[in-house]
Amino acid sequence: MSEATVNIEVAQPHEIFSVLELLEELLMELVDEGHELPGVDKDKLHTDIRRNLDSETGSHGTPGRLIAILAKEDHGVAVGILMLTQCFALYAGGEYGVIDEMYVRPEYRGRGIERQLLDEAVAVAQRRGWRRLDVTGPEAGRSERTTRFSKKLEL
Repeated sequence: MSEATVNIEVAQPHEIFSVLELLEELLMELVDEGHELPGVDKDKLHTDIRRNLDSETGSHGTPGRLIAILAKEDHGVAVGILMLTQCFALYAGGEYGVIDEMYVRPEYRGRGIERQLLDEAVAVAQRRGWRRLDVTGPEAGRSERTTRFSKKLEL
């Protein structure tokens, strides 16, 4: 398939509903695939995301801890998301980023959107001066799809 024409950008606070909608779809897909998510409280998740999500430059002039990168069609409908968290560790030389979630709606997969989201995550890391960007995923029962995806993107 050809690459999709989408706009990739850091979500702004007014786009919280698009962020929550895509994360809800990801959560449902994980459950449908048989992943057990014990203790996941959707209301708490929504509250935590709202509290921690910020634009790349936070409302107080400091970077937000939780960054959502959205893939949006020209008319503004979000079709993909990558969640990036700012962390700190000595081994990383200070601040670094962790890609915790990535989701693209099924009808948009295989069109290069995943790579575009990752490229923007790298750009955010560079703008923030991070020298490390990690990718997380479920250790137990790592899905075959996740493994294929990681190999395809050379992660």
